Amino acid sequence: MNNFTLKKSFYTHADTLGIARALLGKKLMTSFEGKVTAGIICETEAYCGVEDRGCHAYSGRFTERTKIMYAEGGVSYVYLCYGVHYLFNVVTHVAGQPHAVLIRAIEPTEGIPTMLERRNLTKFTSGMGAGPGLVTQCLGLTTKHNGLSLLGQDIRICDAAPINPKQIVASPRVGMNFSGPYKLIPWRFRIADSPFTSKAK
Repeated sequence: MNNFTLKKSFYTHADTLGIARALLGKKLMTSFEGKVTAGIICETEAYCGVEDRGCHAYSGRFTERTKIMYAEGGVSYVYLCYGVHYLFNVVTHVAGQPHAVLIRAIEPTEGIPTMLERRNLTKFTSGMGAGPGLVTQCLGLTTKHNGLSLLGQDIRICDAAPINPKQIVASPRVGMNFSGPYKLIPWRFRIADSPFTSKAK
């Protein structure tokens, strides 16, 4: 593990599924108001453009919320889910192609006391960042961080050795409340046997 920030080119190629897999094992870091927090990404979901019924930009939707998905890859997409949880996504692909990867779980590694305070917890547990809404709580991410570059100091993802493909579990994405092939397509990726992944089935 190192603190070398991933380059723009990591995010801008067309293989969003490959990016979702490659993000596993990388370190997601935030630095807000002098508080640095970080965790190893251990679960992701890919959302692949206007043909993907699970994607917010399905069928070309372009709204105040989704417009950041049409930006060039390498920026954040943070939205409020059901008025309760902030969810953090990495925008991928070239400008005009609304692809993104949702970060579903992290293994907390740095700034644990800050994370505990943000989560209103008293001790470290493997479930601290085991869910997309918990990731943002741990890292202090809200919609005010929507559209930020992932190449700066506020939010960045640091490189790490690739996870062995045999250690990656692919399964259907969570919460796909519709019918058709995109409901069960295996675009959720997890590090096998990690105790830090979400419990969603």
